[in-house]
Amino acid sequence: MKKIILLITLVFSINIISAQSTFNKPLADLLDTIYNEDQGGRHQLNELQKQYGWQSEQVQSLMKKIMRQDSVNLVRVKKIIDTYGWPGPEEVGRQGTQTVFLVIQHSDSLTQVTYFPVMQDAVTKGKAEAAELALLEDRILMKQGKEQIYGSQLQIGKNGKYEFYPIQDEPNVNKRRASVGLEPIEDYAKRFDLIYTLSQQKEQ
Repeated sequence: MKKIILLITLVFSINIISAQSTFNKPLADLLDTIYNEDQGGRHQLNELQKQYGWQSEQVQSLMKKIMRQDSVNLVRVKKIIDTYGWPGPEEVGRQGTQTVFLVIQHSDSLTQVTYFPVMQDAVTKGKAEAAELALLEDRILMKQGKEQIYGSQLQIGKNGKYEFYPIQDEPNVNKRRASVGLEPIEDYAKRFDLIYTLSQQKEQ
């Protein structure tokens, strides 16, 4: 019995040591910094657009700052991917790997297309989330002027308010969303103060 307990303890200890040796704290700390830089301006942007509108001087000025920061973040994240590959949660934590996605999501079209297969591979290896890959795919399609697949992308309508970018095979969008772990589109719409129905979307 003692031998069994000792063996279990030894295996448990080895697993802990292995996990600790995989985690890259300096890289995780860097990605935490990048995350805050990526999201900080965007949180401010949401508040400013509610107060002044998308075409206001305040919003346009902040958007320029966000774009400059995005460029800086992209240089760092490209270097990370080129050096380490797409880092997974066991290496940099969940927020760390999400940060890599966010920076690519906020990049130019060529970068998004270039790193899409890299992220696909990361998803198959459990290093990235299928839901986030779906968001990237929708973003790429939107920039190419094609209908999105998962209904994750919105645009500013003529009335200055959010509306969904056109969705292919829209009646089945929730099936596709569920297949990658995304919430129903009706719930997603509420985040943007929208009430989604298929008939209303078709009328837009």
